[in-house]
Amino acid sequence: MLLAAYVGYLGLGAAVLQALERPAEVQAAQHLLREHWELLTNHTCLQGLALQRLIEGIIQAYKSGITLQGNTTSLGRWDYSGSFFFSISAITTIGYGNLSPSTVVGRIFCIVFALFGIPLNLVLLNEIGQLMLLGVQHCAHRLEEVFHWQNKASFLMKTCALVTGLLLFLLLPPLLFSDKEGWSYEEGFYYSFITLSTIGFGDYVIGMNPDRTYPSWYKNVISLWILFGMAWLALVIKFCINILE
Repeated sequence: MLLAAYVGYLGLGAAVLQALERPAEVQAAQHLLREHWELLTNHTCLQGLALQRLIEGIIQAYKSGITLQGNTTSLGRWDYSGSFFFSISAITTIGYGNLSPSTVVGRIFCIVFALFGIPLNLVLLNEIGQLMLLGVQHCAHRLEEVFHWQNKASFLMKTCALVTGLLLFLLLPPLLFSDKEGWSYEEGFYYSFITLSTIGFGDYVIGMNPDRTYPSWYKNVISLWILFGMAWLALVIKFCINILE
């Protein structure tokens, strides 16, 4: 029954996503093909194969963190701050997919780094989660002593912890992303949940817009937000697991 519910849930998600996203995919493909043929028609000096190779080269360069800016290229994804953020995304298993090692040595190091980093990250997240849980329990115990509440104190503190976590990790960060990245609030909220849940699609990643200047503290603060936000969301997910079980 559990397996049937699991497969059914996946089937329902697939059907809804197909209904919502398939028309947009078809429309985008038609638009791209139309733009391609209009470019070749208006610029007869261009050859189809040469244009295709250029497009593939631009896509490959973008995956490596290089973008065209006029007659120059922009670098910076593999500077120290970018590399540090990549390390965070690797050991937290977020894995945005917008950036990955391109050298053989880099890939081998990434495997070894993640092999030891993922357990270290899980241990740290577990400790942070336990500290958060102990803090909530301590506050609930104090309320019971002061106001002589029984179940009310525990429920009140859990509610406060949930609301505080929602504000700090899901509701307020999109305002920062709107200011620094130029995203809408909905896009920032979507990025926040996709990141903290370690889904990490990679369609939205902070600090990757070559047209924007980011402060030096930005990625460091986001790294801390990811660390504590994942610990908080793990507690929420654990609570949901207990309800389902």
